[in-house]
Amino acid sequence: MTAEWQEGDVAVNGLRLHYTRTGSMGAPPVVLAHGFSDDGLCWTPVTKALAPEYDVVMVDARGHGKSDAPEEGYGIADLAADLHGVITALGLRRPAILGHSMGGATTLVLAGTYPDVPGAILIEDAGAPNLGTGATRTPEGEERRARMRAWVTGLKRKTRDELIAAQRAETPHWSEAELEPWADAKLRLSLNILGRAEAAPVDWQALLPRITCPALLITADPERGAMVTEEGARELQALVPHLHVAHIAEAGHSIRRDRFDHYVRVVREFLSQTRDTI
Repeated sequence: MTAEWQEGDVAVNGLRLHYTRTGSMGAPPVVLAHGFSDDGLCWTPVTKALAPEYDVVMVDARGHGKSDAPEEGYGIADLAADLHGVITALGLRRPAILGHSMGGATTLVLAGTYPDVPGAILIEDAGAPNLGTGATRTPEGEERRARMRAWVTGLKRKTRDELIAAQRAETPHWSEAELEPWADAKLRLSLNILGRAEAAPVDWQALLPRITCPALLITADPERGAMVTEEGARELQALVPHLHVAHIAEAGHSIRRDRFDHYVRVVREFLSQTRDTI
């Protein structure tokens, strides 16, 4: 985190939620919503790229980073209500919201539930047909949850240096600037987040058509681990007809980490095109 950035907490839905903000006075606001097991500072490289032109706010979702970690309430609707509360508490008017994975789903729900709040939304590899609600108890779902629990608990047995070394070996194409925030987020993560499997499902068919702001979906290659397929993107466009899709090849689920320069170029271009709405 750079010296001029500000850290703070806001009281939202009975919780203390943490944020980091560049504080670019008078600049259009951009709110960043991280994915599962990341936290706000995992956006640091993107924030540094956007900060000269935008007032960037990185939010720690409940159970992540320095935010409170209640025992329950980890559904996407809960996270969307939290993010709405942070935006309201900070007095942000019509911000652009950029969300990755879990944060992308959160952004979609926020934009459908509170259509007058965002000025624009950008979704990195998340989409309703691919999200899954975790509410249906199937053997496949139970197996996925067991793998997730094993993955999270395994990460928390490692030291910071061990996490960084292992991730560097697994993703040698990531910049060094990504590794420390990624590892720190894993160590700060609360195991209470595993309770999100109990969350109620989202009625995507009813919610998504309520999105009115400019919207961009950034996709990558499923064979490299990306979640949203071409079919999934088309299904999402059927519910949000004005949604634009930008595909970044040779990237997986963490698109910005895999193809940083291309990703930032796409984000900047969309923000520039929608600047009159934020």
